[in-house]
Amino acid sequence: MIIENAGLRSLKSDLRHLDEVTEKLGFVRWQWEYYRATYDLKIENGGLEYFLRVNTRTVEGKLESPFAILTVEDVYVGRVTFPHGLDYESPVPAQVVKIAEQKLSELKKQLSE
Repeated sequence: MIIENAGLRSLKSDLRHLDEVTEKLGFVRWQWEYYRATYDLKIENGGLEYFLRVNTRTVEGKLESPFAILTVEDVYVGRVTFPHGLDYESPVPAQVVKIAEQKLSELKKQLSE
């Protein structure tokens, strides 16, 4: 499920600030390479696990530098599938969406300051 109205798309931040803000909100920078990174937040509901995923891409520098500038791209919520992976097509419970929207609102506030 793509979250269209998060208001994060195209926001920019340096890597150091983005890492600090997302860590305070409970996100972990999982996948990364020189030019892109994803920040994931685990949300549990009814015995199932979901991840709120924020995709970013560098617009200046490389991720090995804390001064690299990243821009936020798409934001997704997906259900964890075994043995690993995310299913973005499954319905997402309203409680999970509510938690995701609250976290994204706080992230937007922190990145906009």
